[in-house]
Amino acid sequence: MAKKNQNSKVAIIMGSASDAEVMEPARQILTDFGVTCEVKILSAHRTPDQTISYAKMAKKNGIKVFIAGAGGAAHLPGIIAAQTTIPVIGVPVRSKALNGLDSLLSIVQMPSGIPVATVAIDGAANAGLLAIQILALEKPALSLKLEQYRTKLKKKVLQSNIREKNR
Repeated sequence: MAKKNQNSKVAIIMGSASDAEVMEPARQILTDFGVTCEVKILSAHRTPDQTISYAKMAKKNGIKVFIAGAGGAAHLPGIIAAQTTIPVIGVPVRSKALNGLDSLLSIVQMPSGIPVATVAIDGAANAGLLAIQILALEKPALSLKLEQYRTKLKKKVLQSNIREKNR
């Protein structure tokens, strides 16, 4: 019988269903790279017991990296990081009141000893790529895919210069 944690999985967690559109680029990038992910809606404030339980069980369930998106007070990435040593990447979700600055500051100002890597406001795509970089440390095939992705980005930028020159 195979152990549950044999496959690398990334957990994409968001505090509300309204965050799904912002978090979708992370799921899409992970899928494009062939990385298994699961998406959950869990709230640091509205479902704290379930959120803590999920974080505590993550290693047993094969989770290797968390991507946690939250707006406003944005405590979700921090509450997850406080429960596990699995890397947590926080995605500050743009809020109406302060345009996401509140979310960014809530996530980036974690106390010493409980780190949360933080990407830009609504930066789920980079969160997905950062998760892939973490997983690629132990997966050479994933590292190769990441190098190929970067080469494509480089070519796209350089081709843009060629097109501009020919105008």
